[in-house]
Amino acid sequence: MIRVEKLTVEAGSFRVEDVSFEIPTGAYGVLMGRTGSGKTTILEAICGLRTVRSGRIWLPSGEVTDWPPGRRGIGFVPQEGTLFGTKTVRQHLAFGPAVRKWAAPEIEKRVAELAESLGLERLLDRKPEGLSGGERQRVALGRALAVRPRVLCLDEPLSALDDSSRGEVSEVIQRLAQEQGLTALHITHNRDEARIFADRLLVLENGKVRPA
Repeated sequence: MIRVEKLTVEAGSFRVEDVSFEIPTGAYGVLMGRTGSGKTTILEAICGLRTVRSGRIWLPSGEVTDWPPGRRGIGFVPQEGTLFGTKTVRQHLAFGPAVRKWAAPEIEKRVAELAESLGLERLLDRKPEGLSGGERQRVALGRALAVRPRVLCLDEPLSALDDSSRGEVSEVIQRLAQEQGLTALHITHNRDEARIFADRLLVLENGKVRPA
């Protein structure tokens, strides 16, 4: 479940206020809206990356309004992946578990699981500069899922991809969300993309979120 109630968030001089909506447990929610309408600001507040001025946020672990990002149980895929240029694919997939001090055999097993599921086995020793756009986005997805979160948040995950890569990454995201029973919030301004993914479609318009 993802639930926000009367949420007000600021990003510089920009402000989104009194936003409320809910995505049921296990559902794939898509939030649409024009560029600059505040979709990413809302997503970042849910992930703990923006200070909430007022209102409350609930996730499967309970009310998390004031929790730091690492405690929220969210896997976050930012726009265009944003990978570490000096790290290999293997190191990206191991990053979250290593930060959480998993034992080495557990990390190795999780990296192998993710690499197989995402079709990255042959790319584990490559760095981002040697990857295609679709491959980079699959690595970003794997990094987000590495610590087995219950919630997945994606900010325009397909916007920088060509048509071929977009279809490939779409299939991977949908499959993994279903297999792992994730509750997802996916940001986009693309109506076709929204129709492909959404169990629950929401629209941000004039500062308010409403069902589509």
